[in-house]
Amino acid sequence: MAKATFAAGCFWGVEDAFRKLPGVTDTSVGYTGGHTDEPTYTEVCGHRTGHAEAVQVEFDPEQISYQRLVERFFALHDPTQLNRQGPDVGYQYRSAIFFHDPAQYAVAAEAKARVAAASHRAVVTEVVPATMFWRAEDYHQQCVQKRGGGAWRL
Repeated sequence: MAKATFAAGCFWGVEDAFRKLPGVTDTSVGYTGGHTDEPTYTEVCGHRTGHAEAVQVEFDPEQISYQRLVERFFALHDPTQLNRQGPDVGYQYRSAIFFHDPAQYAVAAEAKARVAAASHRAVVTEVVPATMFWRAEDYHQQCVQKRGGGAWRL
């Protein structure tokens, strides 16, 4: 199994979208990219941690490629919006790909350039090394499924 980590706005709908892909074996929502250990949702929303709401995807590379996950990531949100997605505003809602190795970096950077060229707009997606992923509170995990609804805003 391999890991991929993405931030594309509110993590509930993003997690739901990735969970539905064949080859994805598990997902978790959480916080990453900041400077606070063991952050809480309240702290992240209070803009005191530097973390993004993110989704960590566990996948079988023999069933789905990292390239396909990155393509799905860019299709899920507007990567030209700085620190917001729809009504969600704040640094915690930034667009980011947290790469786990040089091969993931290469795929992510090339995809970002391709999206920017196709959209003729600046793509603000950060492509940065993965750091510690702090799993969010249990009530956030698989929230869309727990509530019995479709993906939020996707």
